Amino acid sequence: MIPLGSCTMKLNATTEMEPVSLPGFADLHPFAPAEDAAGYRKLIDDLEGWLAEVTGYDRVSIQPNAGSQGELAGLLAIRGFHLANGDTERTVCLIPSSAHGTNAASAVMAGMKVVVVKAADDGSVDLDDLQAACEKHSDSLAAIMVTYPSTHGAYEDSITELCKIVHGHGGQVYVDGANLNALLGFAKPGEFGGDVSHLNLHKTFCIPHGGGGPGVGPVAVQGTPAPYLPSHPMHPEPEKRAGIGPISAAPYGSAGILPISWAYIRLMGGPGLTRATAVAVLSANYVALRLADHFPVLYRGHGGPVAHECILDVRGLTKDSGVSVDDVAKRLVDYGFHAPTMSFPVAGTLMVEPTESEDLGEIDRFCDAMIAIKGEIDRVQAGEWSPENSPLRHAPHTARALVGEWDRVYSREVGVFPTGIDPDKYWPPVARIDRAYGDRNLVCACPPPEAFAE
Repeated sequence: MIPLGSCTMKLNATTEMEPVSLPGFADLHPFAPAEDAAGYRKLIDDLEGWLAEVTGYDRVSIQPNAGSQGELAGLLAIRGFHLANGDTERTVCLIPSSAHGTNAASAVMAGMKVVVVKAADDGSVDLDDLQAACEKHSDSLAAIMVTYPSTHGAYEDSITELCKIVHGHGGQVYVDGANLNALLGFAKPGEFGGDVSHLNLHKTFCIPHGGGGPGVGPVAVQGTPAPYLPSHPMHPEPEKRAGIGPISAAPYGSAGILPISWAYIRLMGGPGLTRATAVAVLSANYVALRLADHFPVLYRGHGGPVAHECILDVRGLTKDSGVSVDDVAKRLVDYGFHAPTMSFPVAGTLMVEPTESEDLGEIDRFCDAMIAIKGEIDRVQAGEWSPENSPLRHAPHTARALVGEWDRVYSREVGVFPTGIDPDKYWPPVARIDRAYGDRNLVCACPPPEAFAE
């Protein structure tokens, strides 16, 4: 289990992955003539059509090969729409304070000015502050970028009202599709008010995510911005050569990995995609319920449940015990888990997203590990260990900890086998490092200049 919040990590089935290496997909040149790539054309047409159907938008372009590129493409489409209408002064982009950091960067790259909208105490967009911002910038409002469900991991029942307010002042609504895994099959952004979205095929639609890529971040548009989708001057299809220009180097972006999402959607079908969403949300709420007595859940929807992820608040425990969120994250490695997303969107918290891929046994194993770590924090609070001498502060423990002298106040067994002897234990290659020191004291691993002398 890799419980990263806001970066959906789900099962990548062998059936979906194998076609990527087939010569017909892997060896085709990005600029091959259209008549020589009929199979790819069919795959891409299917995929763009399916994505438009499940999101409620009119058209989709799969050219952007990252979510951030999808954001830029969507904002350029909105900018192109305003410029075509002669609204050259519409350059303000409203961004909620809880938004992904890439949102603001994409807006600036698209030539827009960022205005931040406050979040309410429950983590939702503050509609009063939104209304005030729209009124203040009514003549220059280009768009709002809003993530739904929110980055705080909750559904906001005010999303349609938000869209109406922005539309009422001439702006377009950009719905960040990072959390589409909590909507798919139940709601369509293009139907509750969105004009533009990007979708993360490397999240919701099963392409592996991490390590910087490869990714695919298609842009989907509704109505008026549709003519301003990415184009390419060397596109195999002549009708797609004129327009706003390319977002990535190839006409179809990261086409080589599109068979993964095509196979995923084809295998799941509409009912399967809908069930995946339901199970993902159920899994997140199960984690929130099991851990609520041990770690406060920071944000919830108005009815109490969370969406597809939950934020576990460690700040109070840190204040009382001295054990930091870093300690909890590192200690999870000893229990056999990649840590959840740490300190985003709130410092001192862990954002957990189990998705629909984890079975109940694995989710329980994660919850048991978190509860056991809370028990270790309790021992620190009781004075049995100081924070500095606890297994939490020394985590993670490598295989080297099994040999040699042992001068710690807890046993080796507690350090390296917190759940008992495990023949399948994951052994991290590196123990705790001083990250701040490493960031401030760079070491060059390059050969000395003398090594290059003739």
